[in-house]
Amino acid sequence: MNELDFIQQLLQRNQNCLGNFPNKQQTEQFIDELFVFLFASCNDKQQTESMLVKRYNNLQSLFKSILFELLKSEDTVETNTTVFFSNVPYIYETLLKDAAATLQFDPAAKSIEEVLVAYPGFYATAVHRIAHQLHVQQIPTLPRLLSEYAHSKTGIDIHPAATIGNAFTIDHGTGIVIGETAIIGNNVKIYQGVTLGALNVSKTTASTKRHPTIQDNVVIYSGATILGGKTVIGHDCIIGGNVWLTNSVEPFSVVYHKSEVTVRGSQTFSDVLNFVI
Repeated sequence: MNELDFIQQLLQRNQNCLGNFPNKQQTEQFIDELFVFLFASCNDKQQTESMLVKRYNNLQSLFKSILFELLKSEDTVETNTTVFFSNVPYIYETLLKDAAATLQFDPAAKSIEEVLVAYPGFYATAVHRIAHQLHVQQIPTLPRLLSEYAHSKTGIDIHPAATIGNAFTIDHGTGIVIGETAIIGNNVKIYQGVTLGALNVSKTTASTKRHPTIQDNVVIYSGATILGGKTVIGHDCIIGGNVWLTNSVEPFSVVYHKSEVTVRGSQTFSDVLNFVI
């Protein structure tokens, strides 16, 4: 295929492309500016009420611009903008509860401000709650763009459709995966490397509940894998590190993986050991 043929093929595909897509740079700009507006504005002691109102209005204008690329209808954009920003105060209050829970659980956290501006788990949770609101409003593509942006910055992959209760804590966070139909209750704490996934990835199960339900007051330690839409982790359970679960667990259970570690003296091996790094 020569260059002209390729250009013509690309042009034809673009003209026949189904759906519209938001501007990715604007989307990333919006979520960063909204996050700073909500949680880092206290750094500027010189701000006035009118300055905050102006910033809030600018955020709304940017949001409308992004939505118009998707929806192509000024009335629909206006309605969705009103619904979204009317929910921002509730999202903010919920996120403050998440940050307070993190401060309570993590002995390394020194202040609520540190959690708000420095913890990747909190950032991923904040972006998820915003993306989830957009998912609830049935806005296409944009929620996933937001969740993947947070994923790229934190290593935490939360599908925007996942349902997460109050006072949610992610500690460290790298490598966490929370699937589309996962349901997480209140006061749940999750460590790095945890997967709440599906038993299979067949397209035939796309419209079913494929990911587990985690009830209230559950702690899931690092490396645990919990799979399946029918898997329910009962309230007040502790799931230990590296556990692999595909069955439900009764409330107040402690589930752990027992491994064996053998320590020998350096002179007790009869064969040469080859170490590869």
